[in-house]
Amino acid sequence: MSEQELNVSPTRPYLARAIYEWICDNQLTPHILVDATQPNTMVPEQFIQDGQITLNLAPHAVHALHMSNEAITFSARFGGVSRDLYIPLSALIGIYARENSQGLFFDPSEYEHIQNDKNALKSSNEEQAEQPKKKPSLRLLD
Repeated sequence: MSEQELNVSPTRPYLARAIYEWICDNQLTPHILVDATQPNTMVPEQFIQDGQITLNLAPHAVHALHMSNEAITFSARFGGVSRDLYIPLSALIGIYARENSQGLFFDPSEYEHIQNDKNALKSSNEEQAEQPKKKPSLRLLD
């Protein structure tokens, strides 16, 4: 993979927003399939099956839906209790219409290079933290 390809942002957030709009424009019910095992994924655990959860994103079923380039966030009621959900885009497996299953399922490897970059940055930061730090000094200039 070339260096330029590594710096290209993932297509997933853009395609997810487009498919969501298409589903709603056609008066269908948008659903997302989420990998609930991904880090930082906040979904109701009692509804997870085989590490995945399907969520209804119909405008009447959610409140304050926001689909950014990093995550999908919204509030929804589960068993009458309002919950705030956070789905990192790396955990989004697919978005589709409930009525006809038309939609888009994503390449699971799309975010691998981002995760590897984050891990490399984290280990680099940890190495820097292990190095002894110099005492701060102040020098007066005339």
